Amino acid sequence: MQKQLGAWCLAAFMGCGVTVANASVYALPVRGNIVGALEAVTTHRDDTLLDIGRFYDLGYNQVTAANPGVNPWLPGQASKVVIPAEYILPPKPWTGIIVDIPARRIYYFPVNDRIVYTYPVGVFLPGWKEALTDTRIIAKFKMPAWNVPKNIHAWFEKKFHMDIPWYWPPGPENPMGELAMETGLSGIFIHGTYHPWGVGMRSSQGCFQMFPENVAQLFPMVPVGTPVRIIDQPNLVGVRDGQVYLQSYKPMHAYHKKGIPDLQRAVVTIKSFMERNRIDERIDWGMVRRIVTEHNTVALPIGVGAPSYATLSAALPATPYAYAPYGPSANGAAVPPPLPLASAADQEHLHVQVTFPDRKP
Repeated sequence: MQKQLGAWCLAAFMGCGVTVANASVYALPVRGNIVGALEAVTTHRDDTLLDIGRFYDLGYNQVTAANPGVNPWLPGQASKVVIPAEYILPPKPWTGIIVDIPARRIYYFPVNDRIVYTYPVGVFLPGWKEALTDTRIIAKFKMPAWNVPKNIHAWFEKKFHMDIPWYWPPGPENPMGELAMETGLSGIFIHGTYHPWGVGMRSSQGCFQMFPENVAQLFPMVPVGTPVRIIDQPNLVGVRDGQVYLQSYKPMHAYHKKGIPDLQRAVVTIKSFMERNRIDERIDWGMVRRIVTEHNTVALPIGVGAPSYATLSAALPATPYAYAPYGPSANGAAVPPPLPLASAADQEHLHVQVTFPDRKP
């Protein structure tokens, strides 16, 4: 068991790309469709999961679901936090921008480069619904103004009894942030936000909201005319080194009100993927059931004999998270300054004993 677990952990820990703050960019795999790797950090006393998630380009949904039982606002001194920076890429073609709504992530595949950028996004609130379709970037705006659509103005008045302005001038209080890319869908933009902590949540009336530092990186790379594909893919199936993986996000039932059950949909997706790619592997369907039920957003192996998420996460080596919280300056539409290191006093007692679960400590 120890030797087998070591092989699984090696696959989980070793990625094909690099994850750094404000830039999740990965080389496209030569074989398979999985990029990145799981990581783990230990917290200091002032951290929140939102701070750590933002640093690693994770939305609220990812960093909280991957760390059940950890308080998002007060994880505590020396708590172990898993960084689920491993991604099963969306279905091909890998061109332009792909937005996976249940994953709450955007992928950008530059022309003529075998790389992918991926960032978290905020998606539509309950009661709203985005079209699943193909479109394009038709315009780009620096310091955009916002003319509020009638339906959004009426929604604020009905839900919050707020008479919001019909026109928001450019500036730090503009809900669209400082950079916006207009799609061919009426009123739908990919843009920054003056409420960055809503990224990874259901926080918009249809637009896709990005961390200010992420849209600042993406904006200059994306030319007008770039194709945009909006998809609903709560269960992503992948293969790495001959092993089948499943990454499950909470479904957006706005798309499945009369559809098949979540588990059945996942099983169909897995079997179709294996048939298309001529993969013959025995699947642990009990593990598939747990993954689909938990929606922990982590890409996990699902073959018979594969370790559970609890086993994999316990075996991850953890390093101290070295940075201070973002602070008030990061609460608006502007790109925040580089994070300072946490004080030595915050880090001096950080230590996590890492053991393989089948060994006695």
